[in-house]
Amino acid sequence: MTYPQFFDKIPTIILKDDLASFLGAFEDGIIEFSYLDLVKSAGHSCPTVLGAYLITSEGLKALYEDEIPKRGEIIVEFKEKQNDGVAGVIGNVIMNITGATTTNGFKGINGKFDRNYLMKFEQDINGANVRFTRVDTQKSVDVFYNPNEIKPHEDMNFLMQKCMQGNATNEEKIEFGKLWQKRVEDISNNVNRVIKVNLL
Repeated sequence: MTYPQFFDKIPTIILKDDLASFLGAFEDGIIEFSYLDLVKSAGHSCPTVLGAYLITSEGLKALYEDEIPKRGEIIVEFKEKQNDGVAGVIGNVIMNITGATTTNGFKGINGKFDRNYLMKFEQDINGANVRFTRVDTQKSVDVFYNPNEIKPHEDMNFLMQKCMQGNATNEEKIEFGKLWQKRVEDISNNVNRVIKVNLL
């Protein structure tokens, strides 16, 4: 499997999942997610998928500080409806990492490990892209993501149009893909410019 090597340079996200530990899936329930893992799940790499990954990574750092985040014990809130814009795409990425679901997740064992109702849409979260809340302490953080801080190469949109219209050569298709991923890479190298976290 060949993919852009910058995927491997993006820091991983480590969580502890008590359900995974209980069922013997991972020793001590420790799970490590990479950006590559989420690209495989989403089927593509783009500013939105990367943004969801960075939103989660930076949000959980602020929320848990020196502790390991507890997968399945994090409430995730969005201001948009689930089918508005890219909210659903972002939600799917965050769901894979945090385990939070709306009503379609694991229902638990004897009242424990329930993952439903942890992801919520159409919430009043003061303009943030996503709010994360710890179930145990009720501490929350708001996370803001603005990929527009990083501009694409001047040829990217032109080549995208040619590809969409079916007029691009094979070389132009390859070049478009490279320029697309270059922007994703540039965003990943400027986390402090594109991500803002507010403690509540």
